[in-house]
This record gives sequence, C-alpha cells and structure tokens, in this order.
Amino acid sequence: MPPMSEHTGICFTSAVELAARIRRREVSAREVMAAFLTQIERLNPQVNAIPTLLPERAEAGAEAADRALAAGEATGVLHGLPIAIKDLVATRGIRTTFGSPIYADHVPDQDEIIVERLHAAGAVIIGKTNTPEFGAGSQTFNPVFGRTRNPYDLERTCGGSSGGAAVSLACGMLPIADGSDLGGSLRNPASFCNVVGFRPSPGRVPQWPAEDLWEPLSVQGPIARSVADAALLLSAIAGPDPRVPIAIDEPGEVFRAPLERDFAGTRVAWSPDLGRYEVEPEVVEVCERSLPILEDLGCSVECAHPDLRGADESFQVLRAWKTAAGREADYRAHRDRMKDTVIWNIERGLPLTGLDVARAIATRSALFQRAFEFFETYEYLVLPAVQVLPFSIDVPWVREINGKTMETYIDWMGLCYAITVTGLPAISVPCGFSREGLPVGLQIVGRHHRDFAVLQLAHAFELATGHGRRRPEIA
Repeated sequence: MPPMSEHTGICFTSAVELAARIRRREVSAREVMAAFLTQIERLNPQVNAIPTLLPERAEAGAEAADRALAAGEATGVLHGLPIAIKDLVATRGIRTTFGSPIYADHVPDQDEIIVERLHAAGAVIIGKTNTPEFGAGSQTFNPVFGRTRNPYDLERTCGGSSGGAAVSLACGMLPIADGSDLGGSLRNPASFCNVVGFRPSPGRVPQWPAEDLWEPLSVQGPIARSVADAALLLSAIAGPDPRVPIAIDEPGEVFRAPLERDFAGTRVAWSPDLGRYEVEPEVVEVCERSLPILEDLGCSVECAHPDLRGADESFQVLRAWKTAAGREADYRAHRDRMKDTVIWNIERGLPLTGLDVARAIATRSALFQRAFEFFETYEYLVLPAVQVLPFSIDVPWVREINGKTMETYIDWMGLCYAITVTGLPAISVPCGFSREGLPVGLQIVGRHHRDFAVLQLAHAFELATGHGRRRPEIA
C-alpha cells in the first residue's frame, strides 16, 4: 500500500487526470483503490459518509480493471475509478436502505440506469454513500447509519440529501460521486462541503426504473471536486434511453468537449434572494465578492431575477403529491418507523385532489414560460446556492432565518427549489468561506437545456478563484 503522502496525493488528484493515468498504465487501478481505501479507513470513522463499504469487492474490481488494460480491452472514461453510490439508488446485490429502518436489509435485484452506465464506463462500485431517510431534507442523518458530519467543522451538518457523497469528495475518499436533486440535494451539500454539485436538466440523466417516467422535479447528476470532473462523470451517465420518454437525445459525449470559452459581453443577472427569500447576510456578502470576478471574465453583471410567483405553492404541492404517491404503502404499513418530516409530507399529499395537482402543474408551466422570457435577455442567473451557512449537526432543519420563521422543513431551501420548478440546469460551485471558515457555494443557472454552458461558466469561475482547492484540515 502506498505511503501516507503518496496515497493522499492520489486521493486529491483530479478524476480526469487519474483516469488518464490509469489508462496510460502510469498507475494501476489497484494502487488507486488501495489509496482510497486507506483514506476511507482513516477518515470515514470521523465523518460517517460511506456507511456501506465493500473492500473485497473494491479490490477485486480494481484487479479486473488492471487485467482488462493488460489485455488491451476497450475501456470506458471512468475505467478503474472508485465510486460509491447514493443510498437512494438501487444497486443489484448491494444493500440499499434509503436511510430507512423499513429497508435496513433491502438488497435490490436490479441496477438503475445510472448504475448500469457507471459499470459500462469502467467505474468500480465500492459501496453506498449516506443520505437522510428517503432523501427527505437537506441534513444527512437517519436511524440506520446515523449522522454524516461536515469535514470543515465536525459539529456542523454537511447538508443533504447527497451529504455522504459531498463529504466523501471533500475528504478525498472518492474521486467522483453521484447524487440526486429534488429541492437542492446536489447543490446544498456541495455548497456546505466546498465541492461542485450539478443539477442537470430533467431527462439529461434518464431515470429507470421509476414510478413516473415523465416526472421532471427529481433528477440525478454528478458531484465532484471540480467542474471538469463533474463534466467527465456526466459524460458517462447522460444520454438518451428508449425506456425514458423525457430522456434528452444528446449523447453524453458532448460533455467531454473543452470547457474553455470567451465570456466577453455575456449578460449575467445577479440576485441575492430572488426577491422573495430570507438569506443570511454573511452568505450574501461572500457571494457578492464573486461579482467582480465574473466581470473580470468579461461578463456584464446586472441585478435582476425572473418572476417566480407561485414557485413555493407549486413545489410544495408537487413534492407532497410525489412523496405520498411513492411512500403511501410504507406509510400504511410502517408509519411508526418513519421520521416526522416524512410523515408530514405524506399526510400533506394524501388529501390532494386531481385539481390541486393540475393547478400546481399549470403554475409550473407559467413559471417556466416567465423564466424562458427572462433568459432571452440574460444567459445566466447567479445567486447563493443555500440561504444559510452550515448549521449545527444537532438541528434537524433550519427554523428561522433573519428572524423569520420557516414554517416547514423545506422552506429554508427556497433558493434551490424555486430553480427546480423552472426545470433549468443549475450548479453550485465553491465561491468562498465565512469568517469561521465555513464553505459557501455560488449557484449558476442557465438557459433551457444549456447544461454545457452552465459547466463552462462554472469552470471559468472555478479557475479564476481557486476556492475549490481549499481542503478541510482533517483531510
């Protein structure tokens, strides 16, 4: 096994470079796996990000990757890279608990599309990353595996629901990770852990099996330490699939194109709060420091935001409807084994009528149209990714911001879920730190289906600032 300094170097090498070095046989997949397993052994007990770890499977997968290279077999873009899958995603033969005691011993017999594609790209699946119960809430804890801690301050939350993934990346325990995002579950933990979380357009990463193949609110996407690494992972998991009617036809390979671009004259709208949400002053202060950087890149930055009237009502109704539809059977059989916020969301959804849902869908359509018109003027909208700094790990959800009470466990995520309702692609990229050294992410939103353009601006911003290179002390 490599010495400590060598293995740490491997663990913080970019996924793009690491994959290239494995393909050139400058480093073996077994050496890479040994380095990451050492880092997991060292740090995971402190942060609890990868609760299901399969080291024998990992080592066997790395050995198979090396044999394939030695035999001259075709390799995928992620060949030999370790990855752990979010514990909401079905993995054949690997325990998938959804963070719920109801499913503590559940082992699926089928992979989801995203897992199929990761296998095809050559990634080596080594386990599962932690998530809140049924992915509900942006604070990662559950009764099966416990709490995942923020590596920048172990007494703070890492966010969620892709919290285990974000922490694993920040600690150098994984080179890339997958996540999912309904109301901010890729963007929120990325912001809290100083990594990159990209919510792609609905259908960009097709989801199957699924109860509603037309559903546009929940998406799967990449989370990584850099925008280039996120683009690499997206190139492997994006692309059409005939089983999914909303799947976008563009192949994933488009995300392997160079990210460099000239931004001279690009119109960018900046909003600290979308004109409707409470945001902690220090979050705004950190994000506002990024505006001169965007101008230095050539962008023309103006204060503006789209008209998002109805976003809260539409999101709350559609989320409650989706939660009730998906979890009703578990609720009927095991209500006493569910956390309070999941019960609340289901019970809010059960009485909804078809007319309630139809109105929420109509509101969502009107929101998209107004956002579309806004983006005819501006190519990008930038805003904070999260309304608060990482908070105490003992607090399940934020109860108030700037003295205003948050009525539900969802309310404090408005800056994310309002963008979700528009269906536009959005990314959280590191943009600085609070006075206490807590990470803050900048959210960049792009035009309809312009996922690559979002990655391009995030990449340019990342290179100009270097904030993503700052590591937590424990790593």
